[in-house]
Amino acid sequence: MLAVAGASGGAVALSGPTLVQRLGLTQAEAAEAPPAPPAVLGPLPANAPRPTTAGLSQTLDGAADAMPGTFTGVVVDPSTGNTLWQHTPEKALVPGSTGKLLTVSAALLTLNPTDTLVTRVVQGSQPGTVVLVGGGDPTLTTLPPGRNSVYPGAPRMSDLAAAVRKAVPGPITRVLVDTSRYKGPSMAEGWDPADVAAGFITPIEPVMVDGGRIDPTEQDGPRVDDPALAAGRALAQDLGADPKNVSEGTAQPGAKSLASVHSLPITDLVEQLLRASDNVLAEVLAREVAIARGGEPTFDGAAQQTLAALRQAGFDPTGAVLHDGSGLSTEDRVPARLLGSLLGAAAAPVEGPDGTEFLRPVLSGLPVAAGDGTLEDRFRSGPSGPGRGVVRAKTGTLTGVSSLAGIVTDADGRLLVFALMSNGVNPSSIRPKLDAMAALLSGCGCR
Repeated sequence: MLAVAGASGGAVALSGPTLVQRLGLTQAEAAEAPPAPPAVLGPLPANAPRPTTAGLSQTLDGAADAMPGTFTGVVVDPSTGNTLWQHTPEKALVPGSTGKLLTVSAALLTLNPTDTLVTRVVQGSQPGTVVLVGGGDPTLTTLPPGRNSVYPGAPRMSDLAAAVRKAVPGPITRVLVDTSRYKGPSMAEGWDPADVAAGFITPIEPVMVDGGRIDPTEQDGPRVDDPALAAGRALAQDLGADPKNVSEGTAQPGAKSLASVHSLPITDLVEQLLRASDNVLAEVLAREVAIARGGEPTFDGAAQQTLAALRQAGFDPTGAVLHDGSGLSTEDRVPARLLGSLLGAAAAPVEGPDGTEFLRPVLSGLPVAAGDGTLEDRFRSGPSGPGRGVVRAKTGTLTGVSSLAGIVTDADGRLLVFALMSNGVNPSSIRPKLDAMAALLSGCGCR
């Protein structure tokens, strides 16, 4: 967490006084003050006072007790890992998209942060046939050079097609799509099929373009219900083949590689995922964690391996139940304590090879209050206004579900981690209360 240090001006040095000036017969000409130096970024003070449990209780208990529905929350000091405040910590609630914090933490602890997701095209077994092989990247875009999709820096289908045309001397008449990297159902338990048309999700397959979006530039625009075949049709069109002549198939073992394109590194994908709360990216990374750990690349396998990765890294996932990697399922359950411990580790000082530095992209990907991502339109005024630009947090919203988990700098310059969760209340009425609670932390020393 970085803090902005304000500039301070020095005293203005005046020229030496003359005898006339000393007698007060004339006024010395004032020297022009030097320009103020620009504000610079600097670390938070290492010796900032720590809030006390009593101070936090005095500040937060009233707001917590007044929360409608079922509420749970924690505040953690990342420098020590100690929980400074908690409310009904035994409850594990539906997390909504704060469940993505489990997925990205497992991904950063399991996958090489510089690795990329690769989409390949290989030679088919019949003349004029190529096979589009999914490698898990949903960011591949159909937009031409010079236009950006919702995934900045995404690889382009046009580049993949150009490389294929260069590698294949004759005409290409057929495209097969290999989705064998992932197994099982493409929609998770607790998902609403209407969410595909609503733009929140698409069936999870290892190859797609623009996250299955119909409009590559619209974050929550309508999606297709056959993303892998849609990607195959896009490739066929760029290759001059008939898009109607696209079907599922499997690449032959040892098939000649014709071309490939790469996603951004895993760390960049994590930041994009958190900032926009991208469900498809979260599901893909959860499956990649399962593959890397030798599990089944299914919803169940991804959930099991996500929790196993966290447990192996020293976190306690007791009480957590996952049915997907995005938090879109209404069957997920996560304790606030676990969210707090993950964020606390990401924000902890690095003192030796404990692995916490690999979790830093969790912090850099968190939306900024009233600044960007899913917090762009929150913390702008009212009781939550003091948290503007100071709070960074992951949001979670479903019907009757609202959660907020992130970091905040208090009035003394101490970095704190918080996780606040609510079930059973309309998000439109509870979100302002959660935001106000986070803002209370930003305005208090709580000692």
